[in-house]
Amino acid sequence: MAVVNVCGQDPRKLLEWTAVIARARHEHKARVPLERSGFLVPVSREKERVARMILEVLARNAFEEFAAGMLKPVAALAIVGMAIALSLVQRLQLEQEMVTSIARAFVQLALIGFILQFIFEQKNAVWIFVAYTFMVIVAGYTAGRRARHVPRSPYIAGISIFIGTGVTLALLLLLRVFPLTPRYMIPVSGMMVGNSMTVTGVAMKNLRDNLKMQMNQVETALALGATPSQAIKRPMKRTLILALSPVLDNTKTVGLISLPGAMTGLIMGGASPLEAVRLQMVVMNMLVGAATFSSLVAAYLSWQYFFTKTMQVETKVFLDE
Repeated sequence: MAVVNVCGQDPRKLLEWTAVIARARHEHKARVPLERSGFLVPVSREKERVARMILEVLARNAFEEFAAGMLKPVAALAIVGMAIALSLVQRLQLEQEMVTSIARAFVQLALIGFILQFIFEQKNAVWIFVAYTFMVIVAGYTAGRRARHVPRSPYIAGISIFIGTGVTLALLLLLRVFPLTPRYMIPVSGMMVGNSMTVTGVAMKNLRDNLKMQMNQVETALALGATPSQAIKRPMKRTLILALSPVLDNTKTVGLISLPGAMTGLIMGGASPLEAVRLQMVVMNMLVGAATFSSLVAAYLSWQYFFTKTMQVETKVFLDE
């Protein structure tokens, strides 16, 4: 068997590079045979068969590899231990909540890691919709809990997040910013849904609180012949400004105070800082757009439950339980 091996005559290196090339071919569905690789030029199908066997073993041992890589996250628990110690010294009584929060974070992140690994291997756009729908449902429920005094708040929040992020995703696909693949669309939609969840919950809660504080002015406007949409115009404006201010402040100071998560992940993963900056520009644009759409829809859907059919203030909505 004639073999041109750029790794030298070491059989261990030969087998290592064969496995690497087979992995690349498997992951990217390349049509170029192993024999035409730029790293190694084997002419034996036996080498390819052995490499694929190695990859199958690696796939079966995915859990073992994940467990072995958990040494650093576990070591970082020392920082949480310091926080628990400070809580004990200050008698904050947050120790149990800290432990529970960290435990949940470990379990949830581990589960989502294996789920995403499975979805990425399927290379099917259907899984994008499944994952996106699940995220919107959870986000709607979470945002609705923040604004629990607003009638049907989980449904309003879910619809608002779906519309806001859906419009933004459609524009990104239309402009061909990202390809329609799970590896791109699921992380992107996750960032938008998470950001919109926070903004939507704040908008719904603040709209009710602002209307409650300005109840006299609103009732006076209604008595003078104003419609509910006209009477609530000022509280609505104040609500949207307060809800979107954190997003806009983060956009103004991005890169000056701290590096955003997407940019940091790319740089730590070995990408060029300039490439990471280009992606972060897209991320900031889509976060502002999705947050604006979601908060507007949430505010306009919410205020209708604050008035009766006779265009009077629905007082029971403003009763604190």
